[in-house]
Amino acid sequence: MGFEIKRFQGDVDEELICPICSGVLEDPLQAPTCEHAFCRACITEWISRQPTCPVDRQAVTACQLRPVPRILRNLLSRLCTSCDNAPHGCNAVLKLDSLASHLVECEYNPKRPMSCEAGCGLVIPKDELAEHNCVRELRALIATQQGKLTDFQQELAEQRLVINEHKRELALLKEFMRAMRVSNPTMRALADQMEREEVVRWANSLARARVTRWGGMISTPDDALQMMIKRSLSESGCPPHIIDDLMENCHERRWPPGLCSLETRQNNRRLYEKYVCKRVPGKQAVLVLQCDNTHVDEHMMVEPGLVMIFAHGIE
Repeated sequence: MGFEIKRFQGDVDEELICPICSGVLEDPLQAPTCEHAFCRACITEWISRQPTCPVDRQAVTACQLRPVPRILRNLLSRLCTSCDNAPHGCNAVLKLDSLASHLVECEYNPKRPMSCEAGCGLVIPKDELAEHNCVRELRALIATQQGKLTDFQQELAEQRLVINEHKRELALLKEFMRAMRVSNPTMRALADQMEREEVVRWANSLARARVTRWGGMISTPDDALQMMIKRSLSESGCPPHIIDDLMENCHERRWPPGLCSLETRQNNRRLYEKYVCKRVPGKQAVLVLQCDNTHVDEHMMVEPGLVMIFAHGIE
């Protein structure tokens, strides 16, 4: 619908009047052939019922409508109009092209968002402030949020069921491939490739870590400490086919020649900086995986990687 004519100062040219609503054109469009102009909302509703021009009845469809010429838009923008909030006390008279920005800031706008100063801090329309009750509104907000939380929890539970089902199917597929890899070289190569890609995906999901104190390395961790690290690896999504090997490699008896004794570790201290380390989530421990460290000398690396536990010094 267009703007009411009576709110404009002075005479309004007939070309600026919508033939449908008899108001001043608002967001105008014109017919392609006859070039009659109409408010966007007016002509869209008209054509939805009758695909013709309201003035001369020439056939026209919604996709044929086009913006009015710039000169017509300029004439509209120069019209002086009163504010929409004049009934509420606003005496501003402004150009039509400034109306939208003025309405956002107009202090007489009954729907202008305002913060409640009574304590709740909620943002509400100005005309609702008088009847606003902080306790009631906060209770309603809490109830809404609890409803959303319940919905999220239900959706999360459903997604977990789907994920668990996918994991079960993937585990069955892996078992089948392991059974087939013994007798089928092609299947063996495919299974090996899948396992390598699974390790790479898991490695990419872990955060990078920096060791600031290599002297805090625990080279002979006890069983309790190893079980704690193994649990963290499992919870982080470590592929089952490498987790036992990784845990075997957390003790110096399984470390590569460059790390197998205190003396060799001291001699190769400068090589530690070449390691790409990943953090074992929540622990003072890092993973040095083969897939992340193909640049490292062979005497400093073992398959599928190393678990290094520290007393301190992990960032």
